[in-house]
Amino acid sequence: MKTTFLPLCLLSCAALASPVDGGTNAREFSHDLEPGGVAEECLRLPAGKARRFEWSASAPVDFNIHYHRGNDVTYPVKANQQRDGKGRFTAAAAEDYCWMWTAKGATRITGKLGAEE
Repeated sequence: MKTTFLPLCLLSCAALASPVDGGTNAREFSHDLEPGGVAEECLRLPAGKARRFEWSASAPVDFNIHYHRGNDVTYPVKANQQRDGKGRFTAAAAEDYCWMWTAKGATRITGKLGAEE
């Protein structure tokens, strides 16, 4: 079962990893996750540009900001078992970055990605 689940998860995660928008506007989001669920908010950031972000979850989640290069995934930010997060992320390189949450139990996540700085 694990051998079929992993490829399906990788395909699903890859589909979610495409940028939702490449724009510079702020946006609010909310996600209802089932146990084991994953949610992402993705966007393109040029090198040196930043986005402020804040979010909260109804239960602890694993959080990261990452980007993909081929089969490699780089995680500039990682925090496990958090109920909220807030910060300013600056892109070291021009990439499609994803803010990602993984839930162990049913969870509601709400938040905001600020305008590009």
